[in-house]
Amino acid sequence: MSEARRYTPRGRSVRDASVEAGSQHRGDPFRPALEVLQGGRADQPREQPRRTDPQRRAAAARATEPKAAPERTAAAPQKAPARDAQRKSAERDTAVNGAARSGRTAGRSTGARGATPAKPTPRRTAKAAQARGGTRGTRPVRKLSRVKVPRPPRRPKQPRLAEPRRRLRLATVLALLMFAAIGVRLVQLQLTDARAYAAAGLEDRLIKEILPASRGAILDRNGKILVHSVETRFVTVDPMVVKDPEGLADKLFAVLDKYGVTRSELVRKLTPHKREDGKTNARFEYLAHQIDVADGDRIAAMNIGALRVARDERRQIPGYDLASNVIGFTRKSDLSGQLGIEQAYDAQLRGVDGLHIYEHGEGDLDKPLPQGYDELRPARPGSSVELTLEADLQYSVQNTLFERMEPLGAYFASAIVLDARTSEVMAMASYPSFAAGDPGKSPPEQLKDQCTATVFDPGSVHKAIVMAAALQEGIITPTSTVTVNSSVKKGDTVYKDHPPQKDGTRMTIPGILALSSNVGTIAVADQLGKDKLYEYQQKFGLGARTGVGLPNESAGQLLPPDKWTGSSPGSIPIGNGVATTAMQMAAVYATIANDGLWVQPTLVRKIIAPDGKATRPAAQQTRRVLDPQHAQELRTMLEGVTTLDEATGRQASIPGYRIAGKTGTSQVPDKGGYAPGDVVTFIGMAPAEAPRYVVAVTAHVPKGAGGSVAAPAFKEMMALTLSNFGVVPTGTTAPTLTIYP
Repeated sequence: MSEARRYTPRGRSVRDASVEAGSQHRGDPFRPALEVLQGGRADQPREQPRRTDPQRRAAAARATEPKAAPERTAAAPQKAPARDAQRKSAERDTAVNGAARSGRTAGRSTGARGATPAKPTPRRTAKAAQARGGTRGTRPVRKLSRVKVPRPPRRPKQPRLAEPRRRLRLATVLALLMFAAIGVRLVQLQLTDARAYAAAGLEDRLIKEILPASRGAILDRNGKILVHSVETRFVTVDPMVVKDPEGLADKLFAVLDKYGVTRSELVRKLTPHKREDGKTNARFEYLAHQIDVADGDRIAAMNIGALRVARDERRQIPGYDLASNVIGFTRKSDLSGQLGIEQAYDAQLRGVDGLHIYEHGEGDLDKPLPQGYDELRPARPGSSVELTLEADLQYSVQNTLFERMEPLGAYFASAIVLDARTSEVMAMASYPSFAAGDPGKSPPEQLKDQCTATVFDPGSVHKAIVMAAALQEGIITPTSTVTVNSSVKKGDTVYKDHPPQKDGTRMTIPGILALSSNVGTIAVADQLGKDKLYEYQQKFGLGARTGVGLPNESAGQLLPPDKWTGSSPGSIPIGNGVATTAMQMAAVYATIANDGLWVQPTLVRKIIAPDGKATRPAAQQTRRVLDPQHAQELRTMLEGVTTLDEATGRQASIPGYRIAGKTGTSQVPDKGGYAPGDVVTFIGMAPAEAPRYVVAVTAHVPKGAGGSVAAPAFKEMMALTLSNFGVVPTGTTAPTLTIYP
């Protein structure tokens, strides 16, 4: 067992290595064993064993100690052979122990990989042994030098080889995630959001075409057309399929120039662009409205796929400017009412536009898709409005007003004919007028309806309200007389008659009305009182719109009693300081003609639906103002205005007919004062004993009076009215009236 196998780093025992190397070192039987134990050849220097940190510190401590002198022993010197044997034995032990330690160190550091063996420990010489004491087991103290032992070089780390299975697993996971995301998106597109995306795609292909509803006509009381719609054409374009906007604009401009369409506007609409929302493409634009059929056919003959020519309409007025102040006009682009009946009854006239929504292709399929989306909502035509006007009478009254006012240089004028029993407006004319078919050529002031929108001081025609209230309240009777002086002072204003009466003159009520006495009217108003006068002003409809049926009607203005000034008791009874319209004053005299019953004036008789069904407007408002007896008494008194000598209205009389009425002269309020010129008026009724019609004529002229300007116009218009409706004289004798008792 002395030669038991000891495993070295190479897996061989000391004996095996010795036997293998024995043939090479026959002279020294221990040489092979030493080479194996030292990890190399014996003739090579041995590597100094690596010291640990405690060993280095111990060596450093010994190096700092003082070097002791060698001690001489008293022992007898040994014999030389014995010393040689002892030295060889020590060298063998040292070699065997060093080799064993080197083998164990190398095994721990390098393992079985065959790392380079540590350098062999240098052989101790005889001098070294003697320095240590010369005897076995005795270690002399010696001073060691500090030696820096180099560390063995580290082997560089080899790069770690890639693992393909790991990369394959990662790629598989990523691919699965990608396909999962695609699958989720497909499910979302096909199931969850399919309808939304389909609707969005359909929206881009849809064309929405408005089908204009035919606007209803405006008729006179006999069904004659005052205004109606005629067939025209409109032109539209799909900008997204226009390839040459500039070239196409030049072609269209040659046809559409006369309709006010500019070339720059055409280029803008023809160029592809977005809708107002900025998201979807604009697929529809109007290029022109209401062009003649012939011009529409010229554009259609161009055979340009992007263009579409379809049916349109425009308003046509056969009478040019006949009743234009009543009819009004429409906007050309959409036929919406802008003035008059066109505006007031726009909802009934315009109807409901239709809508055609269809799917349209692009490119080579630039046409409606046969199997595509198609929705049609037919247009519903508008209703027609039948007015109370009579076209022939309207023409006669309007023509008479123009012929009489134009030579006078009138600033404005109006004429109204009312049915005394129903307060229906039979004719209503304004001067100046305008062409309803082309209102843009007239200044804005000519578009105004003078009958309902212009206010003025009524003047002496207001005196009938004072006498009516006094009769109704029992203050006067048809036989009463009033003492009249040459003048009367109210506040800081003096009021006189023209011509003035002598102080203390007694006058009859018909005489006061016939001569239009200011002093006599103020005397009656003083007995009536301001509160009662204000009450009857309101009953007769002053200070409020009549509701005749036109927009922009003025309410006028009344001064409440608590706001009267010192001169108001003199000015208001004679029609100054009161703002009224011609329609309001015409309604006052219609109340007297209708036995004291105020009936709201109206312009509209009925509304006729497309199927022919007629609907009457809301019932007219009515209220009792005078008893019939008092109304008849007042009509008789007013006959003196046209019959008595020196009466102001004699030029209004019509042979064979009894005429009752009143003249008036006043002014137009303007910027806190009054405008230049005179406002002259005559309002009367016929036949006076059983009135059928009331005619009111008002004019603002540079100089004039009601009896000389308005009365002759009234006479002509009333005669035309009576003749037009076949009203014959009653044959009754006019009453005998006097100015003075």
